[in-house]
Amino acid sequence: MDQRQANSLIMTVNEKKFIESALLSDIRVDGRRPFDYRNLTIRFGSEDGSSEVQLGHTQVIGFVSAQLIQPYRDRPTEGTFAIYIEFSPMADPSFEAGRPGETAVELGQIVDRGLRESRAIDTESLCVVAGKLVWSIRIDLHIIDNGGNLVDAANIAALAALSTFRRPECTFGGEDGQEVIVNPPDLWEPLPLIIHHLPVAVTFGFIGKENNVVIDPTHYEEAVMGGSMTATLNTNGDICAIQKAGGDGVLQSVIMQCLRIASVKAGDITSKIKNAVEAYNTQRSLRKIKRHDPLPDEQGSIDVAKYHMERLTLGSDVSTAGHSNMEIGSQSNERDETNKKNTTAKGFSGRPASWDPYSRGVDGDALKASLASRVTAPPDKHIKSSRQVKADVAKSSQRSSDTNSFQEAKKIGLQTDESKTLKDAVKPRQKRRINKSTSNSAAT
Repeated sequence: MDQRQANSLIMTVNEKKFIESALLSDIRVDGRRPFDYRNLTIRFGSEDGSSEVQLGHTQVIGFVSAQLIQPYRDRPTEGTFAIYIEFSPMADPSFEAGRPGETAVELGQIVDRGLRESRAIDTESLCVVAGKLVWSIRIDLHIIDNGGNLVDAANIAALAALSTFRRPECTFGGEDGQEVIVNPPDLWEPLPLIIHHLPVAVTFGFIGKENNVVIDPTHYEEAVMGGSMTATLNTNGDICAIQKAGGDGVLQSVIMQCLRIASVKAGDITSKIKNAVEAYNTQRSLRKIKRHDPLPDEQGSIDVAKYHMERLTLGSDVSTAGHSNMEIGSQSNERDETNKKNTTAKGFSGRPASWDPYSRGVDGDALKASLASRVTAPPDKHIKSSRQVKADVAKSSQRSSDTNSFQEAKKIGLQTDESKTLKDAVKPRQKRRINKSTSNSAAT
């Protein structure tokens, strides 16, 4: 049974006459003027491509999804989109579950014609591989509550859902570089649809023999009206589609008047949709979305690098402590430790030995200075000169950046005792063994 016939059976004769007589005085049952719209509310869900529109007591939910399919042969570079309407028996007693009725088919055709004939959606941008893969956009509209004028509410819900929908980004990979990879949204930012304009549907109802025109008819007015007309226009005033339903005829002057009013109403509704979408995009940009996380292999390499860094730091501390015990003299120890801390801070300067834990533990300049400080004369000879040597060595250890410190220390050590060499100072035990062996042989 048709929806208008079912609604007319529910209403009484007095209610129908009251609605018709009130329109003669330019007054409607809900208190509006003949060309006033009901309150329009647009809300969005947590996911992209979902919307909820409430026009008076009429409530419609829209949801947009996409999948990769093979294109049509006559249009290999164009994607497709389809609209599916679901009527719930909870929304209206005349709706039946299961197969869609005439009202559902008519509603889907009006919304689909307004989007398809006007080419509002750029279908060529939905092509991934020409002749092989394109995106197919599916628009699901669920009628939650029927308060009249389902066409306008469903059209606004579809436009709002399409404006916030984002499809995944596709790249090519694989061994041959021809495999299509659909990237998840947490790694690649999804892409919005290219919408050239917003075709808005505006519905008029004709009531009585005088063809009294009302805009945005309610559930009760639809039961009384003898015909309706839906005009789909955009903000530029372009007429995208016109749908005339009902058996009553309409004058040409009335149609032109309705089109002028529809152009103004379409501009107001378009501004409301754009403001709601802009507010949603602002909230979406403020969400903290973590993208481009490191892959498991990259995360493992980062952990290994941190482990080696900690190991190098511990090794440098231990080697510094062991080296400080080997130094001779309290003043030279403090100066050498400060020099080693400075060199440790500059350890990652790009030199080859900076990544070796064993070479980082020993300071080359400090080791050279300590070896040079041992090249001294016996305590009974040249006491003044040995003290002077230690003072010069301590000064040279402060200048760790000077590469000639070892040569200067070596020259000073040679000046103190010309008879001794560096080899004799480093290996005195071997000489003692040789002297003992020679003395024992002489005694025998």
